[in-house]
Amino acid sequence: MLINAVPQWQGAIGPRATGLVEGCLALSELAGHVLGLPVRHVRQDRATSDAVDGVANRAVLTGPNRAAQLAALEAPGGPVLTIGGDCGVELIPVGVARFRYGAGLGAAWFDAHADLNTAESSPSGAFHGMVLRSLLGEGDASFAASPALEPGRVALFGTRAFDAAEEEAVARGLAVRTKDVAGTLRAAGADRVYLHLDLDVLDPAEFGGLNYPEPGGLTITELVEALDGLSEMDVVGAGIAECVGTGRELNVLEPVVAAVGRLLMRA
Repeated sequence: MLINAVPQWQGAIGPRATGLVEGCLALSELAGHVLGLPVRHVRQDRATSDAVDGVANRAVLTGPNRAAQLAALEAPGGPVLTIGGDCGVELIPVGVARFRYGAGLGAAWFDAHADLNTAESSPSGAFHGMVLRSLLGEGDASFAASPALEPGRVALFGTRAFDAAEEEAVARGLAVRTKDVAGTLRAAGADRVYLHLDLDVLDPAEFGGLNYPEPGGLTITELVEALDGLSEMDVVGAGIAECVGTGRELNVLEPVVAAVGRLLMRA
């Protein structure tokens, strides 16, 4: 098992977005400590670039940042835990997993937001709100995955903030809102799973170091129970994203990191 720290922030827009760099580094240090593993730091360009065709920082996201992530996943030798950065860092590891494991790969998307916008529907132009739609093969051609995740093999858990276009995508069956992630993915024919965990699935009262907090989220205990509910599935990769916390507040995440580690170490 490998831990890759990917401190990309340009997929996010907002007052706390640049804090994702230090948040990534702090969270990856915690993950290495909890799991007893070294952390590989994947170099990311911290510069910005213009918004083009509705995507902010397009040139950075499609250029050096993407190339560095691809290089880090050429021969992982086991499951990889990717620590972001913004949710856009998931485009490459999920895409690589889909290529390696085939159409049976499902995604367990633990996130307050659906991330199902396109460049045309996004109210902000922030790619972190488009990444799941891209992984389903839709939206901007520079980001759309090929091969893509199969429609219906994405389980949204803890998701509570939807834009209109995201509601439409769910209504079309691209992703399924559920409280039974494992059961939903099995019923959809998934034989392997990639776990995406945006920490904003948590309630802000549980952990304050969130880039884009939404009220009404999970407690730490509820999140750990939900993660343990995936223990009978073959979890082949995982990502944890959107942390801006850097201090002792991170200690409350130790049970969460340990639960993710248990899933990956079984692979």
